[in-house]
Amino acid sequence: MSTTTRTAKRNPERTREAILEVAGKLLAKDGPEGLSVSQVAQAAGVNRGTAYHHFQTRDQLLEATKAWVSEKLCKAVFGEDALTKEQATDLDPYTVAENLTTFAMENPEYGRIWLFEVLSSDKPGNDPFWNLYKSGIDKFVKSDWAQPGIDSEVHAVMMLVSVFLWPVWARAHSSSAAGRKKMAKRFNDEVMRMNLQGNFNQEKFPDKPQKAKSQSTRSRKSAK
Repeated sequence: MSTTTRTAKRNPERTREAILEVAGKLLAKDGPEGLSVSQVAQAAGVNRGTAYHHFQTRDQLLEATKAWVSEKLCKAVFGEDALTKEQATDLDPYTVAENLTTFAMENPEYGRIWLFEVLSSDKPGNDPFWNLYKSGIDKFVKSDWAQPGIDSEVHAVMMLVSVFLWPVWARAHSSSAAGRKKMAKRFNDEVMRMNLQGNFNQEKFPDKPQKAKSQSTRSRKSAK
C-alpha cells in the first residue's frame, strides 16, 4: 500500500484539502473545461479511487473548489470567527481592504477563480464571501461614514475587480516578496486616498486625510 493511500485513509480531510488546493490552481490555469477528477488526483499525488470517493463527478469537484476558495477568502478577510453578517460588517473597512489585498497578492490564482465565478454568476448572493463583502459595503453606504449617493453594488464590484487584478500588474513588475508587499501597500494607500476624497466621511478617519492630501499633492506636482 502506498504512502499516499495510507495517508488518505488516516486523514481524509487532509486528502480532500490537497485535492481542492490542486483543483484551484488547475482551475485558474485551464478554466472549468480543463478540470477533471483524474487529472487533479494525479497532480495531487492521490489515488484516483480516493479522489473519486470525495468527488464523483467533475461538476462536484468544480462546485466544491469554488466553495473552498470562497471560504478561504472569508477567513482571510474577515477572520476565522467573523463569518456572520453581523460580525463581518462590524470590521473597520480599512482593515477589510488591507486583508483583501494581502490575500489577493498571496493567492492570485484563487482570486482570479473567485472573481470570474462571481462575476459570471446570475446569483452572486449564493457565494459566502460576496454575501459578506456586499453586506459590509451596504452597511457602510447607509452609515455616516460614507458620502451620500454611493451605488453599493457598483462600488463593491469595482473594488473587487481592481484588488484581484492588481496582483497581475504587481507580479509583472516585482519579483521579490518584499517588492510585492510594497506594491500591496501602494494599492491600499491609493484606494484610501480615492475613498477619502470621494466615498468616506473624512471626519471618521482623523488620522488619514492629511496623508491622503499629501499624496494627492505629490501626484499633481509630478504630473506637471
